[in-house]
Amino acid sequence: MIPKIHSLICAALGPGLIAIASISIAMAQVNVYDATLAEPNQETPQISTGELRRALADGSALVIDARKHSEFVAGHIAGAMSTMQEESLPLAAVIVPVVERLVGGDKSKAIVVYCNGPHCAASRKLGEQLVAAGFTNVRRYQLGMPLWRTLNGPVEIELEGILRIYKFDRTAVLLDARSAKDFSERSLPGTYNLPADQLAPDGLAKAPLPRSDFNTRIVLFGSNGAEARAIADALAKTPFQNVSYFPGTFDELLAAVNAH
Repeated sequence: MIPKIHSLICAALGPGLIAIASISIAMAQVNVYDATLAEPNQETPQISTGELRRALADGSALVIDARKHSEFVAGHIAGAMSTMQEESLPLAAVIVPVVERLVGGDKSKAIVVYCNGPHCAASRKLGEQLVAAGFTNVRRYQLGMPLWRTLNGPVEIELEGILRIYKFDRTAVLLDARSAKDFSERSLPGTYNLPADQLAPDGLAKAPLPRSDFNTRIVLFGSNGAEARAIADALAKTPFQNVSYFPGTFDELLAAVNAH
């Protein structure tokens, strides 16, 4: 469609205005959510942030995190799966059988892989391995976790990751999305309450957020994943860049903290 429109414009304009028209059309298409690295000579095509968001929303593709197990549990694109179920196993030993199980043996299923951004080779290598193994619909989100976070994409944290942060990271801010009543009855020491049921238009204005540093790690949890995700979606409209939410329940988290 765009090339045809461009030709019609060029035919209608004098030669001196063709270059200006071309630049204007190109600028009209610039959108950070539609951008890719556009790497040449790659075995797997790339997907933009906007395309990835749509794939996650409609379930049209399986999204796979190509990073290490420790990185995945610390924070990953919400809805993504990991092939690294065991930290000790080498990638080559698990990748193909794990992905085959995830797609139910259907190697034509749409798959999107990602890793730690433009200079990370993990997703590139994973894509090549999958193509070599016979998978026919593999794409890469080569912008990866850094750009996903920058563009306020939702990030999930696993139980293992949140326990590590709770125990060792004294700079992190942990917010409990349960009701004020539930929080008063039992809570995790050192955490703050930001009830999801009180998210009025100015709800975040009074929240205990680290406003002196928008890169401070913020971890959200609630009675269930939906409560925590509600706060995460609200924070996605703010300058905070390091937000993740726990998709499990408060009872799971409390039991794990007490066990450690």
